[in-house]
Amino acid sequence: MASLKEVRNRITSVNSTMQITKAMKMVAAAKLRRAQDAITQMRPYANKLNQLIATVSANSETGSQSPFTAVRPVEKVLIISVTSDRGLCGAFNSNIIKATNALINDKYATQLAAGNVTIKALGKKAFDGFKRLGLTVNGNHSDIFTKLSFAEAREAAEEAMDAFEAGVYDEVILVFNEFKNVATQIIRAEQMLPLVNKVDESAASNVDYIFEPSEDEIILDLMPKAIKMHLYKAVLESNASEHGARMTSMDKATENGGDLLKDLKVVYNRTRQAAITKEILEIVGGAEALKDS
Repeated sequence: MASLKEVRNRITSVNSTMQITKAMKMVAAAKLRRAQDAITQMRPYANKLNQLIATVSANSETGSQSPFTAVRPVEKVLIISVTSDRGLCGAFNSNIIKATNALINDKYATQLAAGNVTIKALGKKAFDGFKRLGLTVNGNHSDIFTKLSFAEAREAAEEAMDAFEAGVYDEVILVFNEFKNVATQIIRAEQMLPLVNKVDESAASNVDYIFEPSEDEIILDLMPKAIKMHLYKAVLESNASEHGARMTSMDKATENGGDLLKDLKVVYNRTRQAAITKEILEIVGGAEALKDS
């Protein structure tokens, strides 16, 4: 049985850890509110932009002339994997790494065997994780969440777009956590390039736009913006998901710390009672020995 001093030290340690996890939960909750507002405001804009491009492209041949809609045999693949810069958020990061690995093994095993699968890491945990796995990591945006902005996401998107346009990659896939609520994040694997527009043809035929300056210029100008917005939206989704996952994780850690503290207090009381009983027995034994003498 552990000594009283050891048990007291463990109780002090658990109390200190619980204070840290409570503080981290409060910080994550404050950041989550801002991140949730950002993605909530972004979704309608991004969805409407995609709908606009899909609707206009359905009635135009210009969309098919864009270098970002070029469909080629998939020989070289770029996977953009979005994680966080920090840990202590449960399985948030490991789930993305596992999902990316599963995607590669299931869909791109041939390309992997030929050494034609490349990872672009958005988030320090993705960069470190895929480096350890021995995969090719090209492009390190591990500090994207330090100064989260559209400019940072645009830079990463433009690198992928330029490489796709130059024929370096035939397909670009985006893997990220979609924010549903504080306790739930949904892993998404979406095709970023080539750009595929899905639209209800009956709805598209009923839409009549007046174009200024021209239909072709608008389509060719909006397509790159939509691709960049796709990546930025994924980053915002991941940011909100990270804070939700950290908040849930720290709440669970605090709860587990409370359970451990109860058990340690029981052990402390039992140890203390055993020590008191031992001292009483020693005193009684000593008194009896004095009587006999």
